[in-house]
Amino acid sequence: MTPQQRLNALLELVSDRGNVSITEIGDVLGISAATARRDLATLADQRLVTRTHGGAAALGAGYELPLQYKIARQAEAKTAIARATAALVAPGDTVGLNGGTTTTEVARELGKSERFIRSDGEYGITIVTNALNIGYELSVRANVKIVVTGGVARRQSYELIGPLVRDTLDEFALDVVVLGVDGLTGQYGATTMHEGEAEVSRHFASVGRRVIVVADSTKIERSTFARICPLDRIDVLVTDRDVPTSFAADLAAAGTELVVAD
Repeated sequence: MTPQQRLNALLELVSDRGNVSITEIGDVLGISAATARRDLATLADQRLVTRTHGGAAALGAGYELPLQYKIARQAEAKTAIARATAALVAPGDTVGLNGGTTTTEVARELGKSERFIRSDGEYGITIVTNALNIGYELSVRANVKIVVTGGVARRQSYELIGPLVRDTLDEFALDVVVLGVDGLTGQYGATTMHEGEAEVSRHFASVGRRVIVVADSTKIERSTFARICPLDRIDVLVTDRDVPTSFAADLAAAGTELVVAD
């Protein structure tokens, strides 16, 4: 386990349990008490946990983890979701992507797929994004025309937000919009942690002919602070597991297609 993987696992443990002791950390992660203390100090210095006597506590359910600490979460599920989502995109499509770990996996899948490589050297797909990391990764792909919106960057997510994003998106008509979310319920629809990101995602949805939400099973029937759009604005939900019966009924009532990735 690399130091970054160990920090990820420790942060996951604190987030899941709320409070943990040094002894618990050692038992679960198989590390020494000294290593556990050093790792907790690192996370506390970055204001990701609160140190307590003999352990640490989570900062609260509403706290948003920086993107680099979300990467290891549900990694296999996100890869499967990305493959299933890429299959819904046609060569030549113009695709909008907001930021997040799942949409980043979708971007990677689109960028490497042979379906979007043309023999004449022209672009096989156009991607419009407000995520700096996605723009950076895809900028080296000769088959991808990458368009990055204007806006002000958020360090937690590498996403651009603000009126410049809206001004950019107003100039486009997108074939497909793929949205990553932090929660999805029948009552509140798609939600996310930050109101600025919710506004951008809502505007992406408004300029997309087809809206696909990508969300692993931990996001289903969970609501977060800022609302993006109701279920009836979502054409397809791509997730990694069958959803609860009650939520499946909500999707059917909203006319949202459910795709469960293999």
